[in-house]
Amino acid sequence: MAMDSSAPDLDALIEVTVEVFAVNGRLLREGDSLTAHVGLTSARWQVAGLLLSGPSTVARLARERGLRRQAVQQTVERLKAEGIVTTRPNPHDQRSPLVELTARGRQALDDLRPLERQWLGYLAEDIPVEDMHVAIAVLRRLRERLDAHPATEFRTGRHHA
Repeated sequence: MAMDSSAPDLDALIEVTVEVFAVNGRLLREGDSLTAHVGLTSARWQVAGLLLSGPSTVARLARERGLRRQAVQQTVERLKAEGIVTTRPNPHDQRSPLVELTARGRQALDDLRPLERQWLGYLAEDIPVEDMHVAIAVLRRLRERLDAHPATEFRTGRHHA
């Protein structure tokens, strides 16, 4: 039976997901190593980095990173204990405080920036910029589809093609 040329290549997507998981694990491990000297981990670095653009709620941080709210809440508590972030009341929602970087947190991220740029430069060294843009587009499209239709819709039979 001939395959429909418009059908998705599931084998290729399986390979993409395997590589994304493998790269993610390595990014987290190497990020932990890169950030340890400023008292961060990859998880803390990700959350703190999102706060460079301004205060946010735990729920918004979790949505941005595609993480469970409880996991981000634990990370925020650790960052707070380390003096990297602080919380203050949210004028728009009393139940959801705003998380923001402290001066110490901003300094830690500033101290990391040159090392981060050197590391990222090494990682990107042999990859043509056009390939990077294709990878970004594919990953963004996958993220949008994941957000639009959670897996539970498929498990419960609520998703119809």
